[in-house]
Amino acid sequence: MLNQTLTIELLKKDFPIFSRKINDKIITYLDSSSTSQKPIQVLDSQEKFYKEYNANIHRGVYKLSEEATKAYEEAHKQVASLINASAEEVIFTSGTTASLNLLAYSLCKTLKPGDEIVISQLEHHANLVPWQQLAKQYNLKLKFINIDSECKLDLKHAESIITDKTKIVSICHISNAVGTINPIKDICKLAHKHNALFIVDAAQSVPHIPVDVKDLDVDFLAFSGHKMLAPTGTGVLYGKKHLLENLSPFLYGGDMISEVKFEDSTWNELPWKFEAGTPNISGGIALGIAAEYLKKAGLENIQRHVKEVSEYAVERLSMIRGLTIYGPKDPKDRAGIISFNIEGIHAHDVATILDREGVCVRGGHHCAMPLMNLLNIQGTVRASFYLYNTFDDVEVLYNALENAKKVFNV
Repeated sequence: MLNQTLTIELLKKDFPIFSRKINDKIITYLDSSSTSQKPIQVLDSQEKFYKEYNANIHRGVYKLSEEATKAYEEAHKQVASLINASAEEVIFTSGTTASLNLLAYSLCKTLKPGDEIVISQLEHHANLVPWQQLAKQYNLKLKFINIDSECKLDLKHAESIITDKTKIVSICHISNAVGTINPIKDICKLAHKHNALFIVDAAQSVPHIPVDVKDLDVDFLAFSGHKMLAPTGTGVLYGKKHLLENLSPFLYGGDMISEVKFEDSTWNELPWKFEAGTPNISGGIALGIAAEYLKKAGLENIQRHVKEVSEYAVERLSMIRGLTIYGPKDPKDRAGIISFNIEGIHAHDVATILDREGVCVRGGHHCAMPLMNLLNIQGTVRASFYLYNTFDDVEVLYNALENAKKVFNV
């Protein structure tokens, strides 16, 4: 079980970065919501590709190309298995941002002026700005589901603004800024009731909790590899097969075509229809290895472990005078993300002081500026937990925050 200290200590040995020290202190990494650390299995897979079978995919009949193609296609199967999808429904992209932009550019051009898109006030810029800008370009209407005082979605408000005019609903599964876990299945049913497409930004959920796209019944789902132990520049767009078959490509070029003539072109089969050009082959293969690592660890175990550590962190941090935690109060509504401020100290200053103690946290608006404006704050300090974090990490964070208060005399 991941919640046993011995198991965590053994698991952390898979992550070479934790052997490094910062300011002569062991690294306490609490910024996995930004990017996760990488296990040796993932790192080795990239090195092996470049050392042993570096070649382009789907283009060569020689041994190296065949091996690269087989490994890259196997990675699609590995990732698909993680979310209970088929390999042809899994498109590799450069990350959640690319996946959501692909959808925005491909879907919005099919809508009519006056059609409506619904997102929420919790969204990361990647699930706000594309819809915002494409709505302007195509004369569409963008609406936002309100949040309450605990940064939870107002479902009654959602029911009032998702109507037959709504064509797309795109919501984050878990807020990267405050850790709110959204009731995705409920909103999905509401969207489908009005025949709207339902899209999920799962960047913060797929790495941390079991995600079954069939059970959720989502139409599209986007997530990033670098938040789930894989390299940066890797990501996924899942889509129901019939929707992907009818969706126009966003990028054109090599490998996404079936036949090209001077007058016109036809497209390749799924998922290659949406993977134009030479992809990040080593990254894609490593993404598959990361998916296998998470399956072996068990998403249920990871979810349980992160929940226990983060609940303990909320308990400890709540003891610090002048510290305010944002987001849901009920643990069942919160993921392993704790966003907070200390009265009298700017979030960036807190993060800087903590760095002296080897503690890595994020200070700022977390790519959610509209949410921060809504909360009437400039930003927060964010501590986010993952499978390699322990209760000891929480104690290091607690002591470092108390030290920061002493430094600023608050």
